[in-house]
Amino acid sequence: MSTQLETSPVSSDTGKVTFLDAMVIGSGVAGLYQLHRLREMGLKVRAYDTASGVGGTWYWNRYPGARFDSQAEIYQYWFSEELYKSWQPTERFPAQPETEEWLNYVADRLDLRKDIQLSTRIVSAHYCEEKGRWNVTTEAGETINTQYLIACCGMLSAPLTDRFPGQSSFRGEIHHTGLWPKEGVNLKGKRVAVIGTGATGIQVIQTIAPQVGSMKVFVRTPQYIIPMRNPKYSKEDWEKWGSRFHELKKRVRETFAGFDYDFDAGPWAEKTPEERRAVLEKLWEDGSLALWLASFPEMFVDEQVSEAVSAFVREKMRERLQSKPELCDLLIPSSADYGFGTHRVPLENKYLEVYLQDNVEAVDCKKAPIEKIVPEGIQTADGKVHEVDIIIMAVGFDAGSGALSRIDIRGRNHRSLKEQWQQEIRTAMGLQIHGYPNLFTTGAPLAPSAALCNMTTCLQQQVDWITGCIDFSRQHGKHTVEATKDFEDSWVQHHDEVAAKTLVVKTDSWYMGSNVDGKPRRLISYIGGAGNYHRRCDEIAAEGYPGFAMA
Repeated sequence: MSTQLETSPVSSDTGKVTFLDAMVIGSGVAGLYQLHRLREMGLKVRAYDTASGVGGTWYWNRYPGARFDSQAEIYQYWFSEELYKSWQPTERFPAQPETEEWLNYVADRLDLRKDIQLSTRIVSAHYCEEKGRWNVTTEAGETINTQYLIACCGMLSAPLTDRFPGQSSFRGEIHHTGLWPKEGVNLKGKRVAVIGTGATGIQVIQTIAPQVGSMKVFVRTPQYIIPMRNPKYSKEDWEKWGSRFHELKKRVRETFAGFDYDFDAGPWAEKTPEERRAVLEKLWEDGSLALWLASFPEMFVDEQVSEAVSAFVREKMRERLQSKPELCDLLIPSSADYGFGTHRVPLENKYLEVYLQDNVEAVDCKKAPIEKIVPEGIQTADGKVHEVDIIIMAVGFDAGSGALSRIDIRGRNHRSLKEQWQQEIRTAMGLQIHGYPNLFTTGAPLAPSAALCNMTTCLQQQVDWITGCIDFSRQHGKHTVEATKDFEDSWVQHHDEVAAKTLVVKTDSWYMGSNVDGKPRRLISYIGGAGNYHRRCDEIAAEGYPGFAMA
């Protein structure tokens, strides 16, 4: 149970001051669990969120077709077997409304709402060295004074909205998928443009195709895809998964990407071409991300293996476009583009078949890039104006670093996190940043949770580590925790050395920050494996948190 919050009124210009032991930014998967853990410690804690409801990414991303691509049985909280068994998913990959409902269920079950303040945008957080505390301000003028500041802002929560000149001139509607209206958008019979064909764009395109009058898809980067297999789950199915709770809980913490599957096929070099093909076929038929994250890890480091796996996927995709072979060059990556798995791999449901419809046109943005938005629609570099009623922007996010960079965060000596990250993005294991005492982060750069992990696995692990670190420092009479410069330097060096061995760093993608103009190039996610990362975190905790100075 949390204690009553202490507030002190000040002038009407600045609103009130709320004094806390700990403050959590965000009420998604990580924020809800972090609030729960800190309350268990008896701390005076409150979570704040810009949204009007809990759920984090599952509150904001309510675009048509939104669903996660981690199986329901492992996209879970692991601290309570009872909680796991009491919720009944309807299918293997539930859609956004069900996931949002599940997170609301968790908030109610744990009685978290009384310590969550919604519809509150955090605009600044300044560290006071003299007091060893953070002064946080909201857009409404409220001040929160807190000892610990835990950022659970999300790794994909800073949408890139102003992408093209002239957007404000458009006479129709423009909607970013990450800011989709709660009331929905009427697409029936409309002329719709979709910009972007990443994981989100694919979900939108395949979902709205039967509704719209016509659709133009602006394609710049073709995607390797995997067909999703999404069976319904019965009560009996879920009871079977529930009986494996402890097995799954242990398993996901040990694997490369926090899923229940891993690279168990054996070395590529030791298999015959027929054996390799059999592995790929089996995982393709599974209809999950297993082909990417549980086939052959050599695809990430060996160009020949990468090309072999990529060719397999290209072959599967071409089979579906036989009636319009001219679409293959536009929708299927070539060997000259990038290798399978070095980009985010989307799951899909008859996505390619959409382009076989008479009312759907794929616009080649490599030949004629989008030049600007005009009142009638979208103008491309060849001078053509594509007239539409609605523009859907599936153009992504400032991933990993964007959510924190959009808050004016200032640490010791008034240093600015935004300015630092404009020069170089660096953290200490994605858990802290040197120069910002008592600021802890989840889903931040240089941790697996920034991109390369089943999010519930890695976010919970980070929350547990942060909670343990705060508890350790308090038990030892310490008031501040800060990653040392030496420790941060060593982690950044290790992170870069591991990344440099892979083909991922040779591919332009949001993994490398390539989608944001001027963003420093660095793989935002640790690629040494979630299991290895978790073991290293456990070792640091067991050794008394070396590398994290406490005072």
